[in-house]
Amino acid sequence: MPTEPTTHFGFETVAESEKARRVAEVFDSVAPRYDLMNDLMSAGLHRAWKAFTVQLAGLRPGQRVLDVASGTGDLALAFARRVQPGGMVVATDINGAMLAEGRRRLLDAGVCVPAVQCDAERLPFADASFDRVSVAFGLRNMTHKEAALAEFRRVLRPGGKLMVLEFSRPWEAVRPLYDWYSFRVLPRLGKLVAGDAGSYRYLAESIRKHPDQATLKALMEQAGFVGVQWYNLSAGVVALHVGMRG
Repeated sequence: MPTEPTTHFGFETVAESEKARRVAEVFDSVAPRYDLMNDLMSAGLHRAWKAFTVQLAGLRPGQRVLDVASGTGDLALAFARRVQPGGMVVATDINGAMLAEGRRRLLDAGVCVPAVQCDAERLPFADASFDRVSVAFGLRNMTHKEAALAEFRRVLRPGGKLMVLEFSRPWEAVRPLYDWYSFRVLPRLGKLVAGDAGSYRYLAESIRKHPDQATLKALMEQAGFVGVQWYNLSAGVVALHVGMRG
């Protein structure tokens, strides 16, 4: 009987079919306090990282944006305000709890965008449907990153732009402090604020398993993106990768 392929769930090796379920459990747990924890974990810096992403997206009224792993909708909200009049933002997430939280926040802000629960590796959209695709802090949780990147390229129009905002490999000088914070402070903060140390321990581990800046650039190029560049933010703790569909 064939052995099922395995992948990583943080530092743990699990069957590929198990990873999606366990990631879903993490985000089901953290959804209600996700925004508060983001502010605490990053000292509010995540807002600046997202604002930089919106700026580099260079959106114009009338354009169409797909926000993958939209979560609580920070980027979707900012994009929606940039593409009006006449444009559209579609928010997707594989996790229903996160998508519902994001839709609630968008509606509270007076913005209504289509929200679709789906797997980023199998997007239910036609080829060349969007001018921009964004994914913020979601790619590292995807089992087959190459498949997801291929889907992002497929749904982009020629000349369209992919924006990948993700935790990455920090500069050598800050790495010891960053590791101490990630594995000592972050789980305790998760336990105190969200009542869940394990999920935040997974988040710290998943960052270490994610490709570094140069490796992700190469993966994007292999998927067919051209002119790929990355921008280190906060000493490389986070990087924004930008590539175009040729």
